[in-house]
Amino acid sequence: MTVKTIPEKVARAAKNPKRPGELCRAEPGSWVPVVDRAKCEGKSDCVEVCPHGVFEVGTIDEDEFLALPFFVRLKLRVHGKQTAYTPNAGACQACGLCVVACPEHAITLTQLAGA
Repeated sequence: MTVKTIPEKVARAAKNPKRPGELCRAEPGSWVPVVDRAKCEGKSDCVEVCPHGVFEVGTIDEDEFLALPFFVRLKLRVHGKQTAYTPNAGACQACGLCVVACPEHAITLTQLAGA
């Protein structure tokens, strides 16, 4: 898998003192990024900084969309119903770049039990 990041965004995120995680030193799959659908606007910053290709942006699943509160659905419609997904979450090494790069603060890192 080829991962394309934007070096300027990666450098900016790497310098952020609020960057959580283990600075890309965690065992792959011991942490997972969690996307808050109520906040995510699908702007792709997570895709552009993730060195491990964890993220992709796509149209929110209709069942998931309908389960959200009215005003969140309205906001998602304005943004083309785009949201970030983590199809490669098992590759996450907890660098935290996605967390600090997300303009909506929609991503958190969660350490898996036993990891």
